Parts: sequence; structure tokens; C-alpha cells
Amino acid sequence: MLKRAFDIVFSACWLVGFAPLLLVVAILVRLKLGSPVFFVQERPGFRAKPFRMVKFRTMTDARGPDGELLPDEQRLTPFGKFLRSSTLDEFPEMWNVLVGDMSVVGPRPLLMRYIPRYSAFQARRMEVRPGVTGWAQVNGRNAISWEEKFALDVWYIDHRSFWLDMKIVVLTFFKVFARSGINSGEGKTMEEFRGNTRN
Repeated sequence: MLKRAFDIVFSACWLVGFAPLLLVVAILVRLKLGSPVFFVQERPGFRAKPFRMVKFRTMTDARGPDGELLPDEQRLTPFGKFLRSSTLDEFPEMWNVLVGDMSVVGPRPLLMRYIPRYSAFQARRMEVRPGVTGWAQVNGRNAISWEEKFALDVWYIDHRSFWLDMKIVVLTFFKVFARSGINSGEGKTMEEFRGNTRN
């Protein structure tokens, strides 16, 4: 109950306090990347229940001669890279926190198609609501391997507390300021998770 109360207060204050910035970013996204302004994608929430996560879009819809979307690194513009490195693209996720789909702190929600690829150990990351930030994010984020990320997520679940959440929130601000561990490579996000044999 304390965690949920914190989520509501924090996300509401965030959305109100940053409303002018959100408006400016929305306008810039529309001008530089086109419409729609928001990137909405179904992600697994608590106990794998799907929800629609909202972010600012960071890529164009550029397509090749065959009509297929170009690779992410070719569609990710300098402006999109800035949104990701500053985490401004994730600010709208506070709406998901406010309505209860997510928490401020928890394992990051990955893709629905990853669920069948999880081992029993890795699937434990869905025992709690997914978070805007988490233990894996303040310990390497996209710069660490999938194995390391899942281990950190499960460690958080086994040790979660209000004070650990507060520590993660504070560390997140430092990480964002330093732009540390944002991408696994130039213009790329984390590589596809294809599963493994860990139980």
C-alpha cells in the first residue's frame, strides 16, 4: 500500500510539474519525427497481464525500397538519440504509473514476444509491477548482458523495500544526469532477447 501511494503521488506530481516540458517535447517530436507523437506498445505487466505502455517516439517511419521499415539505427535520428540519452522519451510512462499499470520502481517491461523465451528464473521478473526505473537500470541498464539484467531484476524482487526503491530513484537521477549505460552501442538499443537454457 505504501508503494502504491508513493507511485500515485510521485507520478501525479511528475506529470503536473513537467507538463510544460512534456508539451514542448511533444511539439518537437511532431515537427522533427512526424505523427503520432507517442509510441504506444503492448507490454507485459504484473503476472504478464498486457498493458499499453506510452513513450515519446524516437524513430522515423523510413522504409526501404521493399517497403519494410529500415533498421532501428537508420531510423533513429540525432533528436531521437537525445530523447533516449536524456530519458525524455520515457517521461509519459508516468501516466502508466498513475493508472496502475506500472510502478516508479520495478523491472523494466520488455516485449510480449519474450515471455515464452523466459526460463522459470527469468519469469520471476513479472511477480511485481514493471517499473519506469529499476535495479538493473542503475547498475548498467542497456550496457549489461541479458543474463546480468535478469539476475538484477530477480535480486530486486527478493530484496524489495520502500527504502530500496528510494535508493533506486535517487541513483536514477545521477545515472540520467551522467547519461550512463543508455545504449548498448551507437544508435542501438538492447539486442533481441532470444532465450537461453538457464532454469
